[in-house]
Amino acid sequence: MRLRGVKSSRNVEDRRGRSRGKAVGGIGGVGLLLVLAVGYFAGIDVTPLLTQQPASRSQPYTPSPQEEQEAEFAARVLATTEEVWTQVFRDEFDATYTPPVMVLFSDVTQSPCGGASGATGPFYCPADQKAYLDLSFFATLSQQLGASGDFAAAYVIAHEVAHHVQNQVGILGQVDQARRQASQSEANALTVRLELQADCLSGVWAAAVGELMERGDLQEALNAANKIGDDHLQRQAGRVPQPHTFTHGTSAQREKWFRRGYEKRRVAACDTFGTDRL
Repeated sequence: MRLRGVKSSRNVEDRRGRSRGKAVGGIGGVGLLLVLAVGYFAGIDVTPLLTQQPASRSQPYTPSPQEEQEAEFAARVLATTEEVWTQVFRDEFDATYTPPVMVLFSDVTQSPCGGASGATGPFYCPADQKAYLDLSFFATLSQQLGASGDFAAAYVIAHEVAHHVQNQVGILGQVDQARRQASQSEANALTVRLELQADCLSGVWAAAVGELMERGDLQEALNAANKIGDDHLQRQAGRVPQPHTFTHGTSAQREKWFRRGYEKRRVAACDTFGTDRL
């Protein structure tokens, strides 16, 4: 992804180094993948499985050069989402877009939606309209989940921003209310539609930043969507896929809806709630 010349967003809150957890050994391989999958894709804070209670640091926190590059990358990707959605809101909704704040943290932090950690993965909290990201998740995405490439990482950020878009137009609130009145399996099905719509909106963003894309970037995003499908993650964790437990959609569905947004280039094409064929 060509980001040289793209200015960093100012809507970044840097909490790195404010609280740190001490890693607990013994979890690796398939075990680590299962913990990550449970946390990220079920919305459960699995921090206690991977860390002890956060302890204050006696020494100043100094990020590595790689981490600084990743932070700059994330801030620039966020800036592209701000430009895209400002234009889309003006053109499609005749409305003003208010961008989210992206919180960068290390290991553990807190949000109004609960604890956040590298184990839970990036997420959006509608209560404070902030997207939370531990930069170490980029390594997890590439090394543990098999979704390498800078555009795969950019897709993750765009997906969380898409949840903010859903919040701004009122979809998150409507779905949350519906889930409260539904059974667990029905609530999961609603969540799948919400997540697939966010994938589609991520595709709309990708199409809008097409001049920044390099050869292979689209495939990186599609591969990432495939690798974080519920069925794929459950198989990788040694389990038989159980559709009634899905909360993000299958690999095929996630690829399909990202590609749909990318090809159609309009929010109107992302109505996952108005179709019987996901």
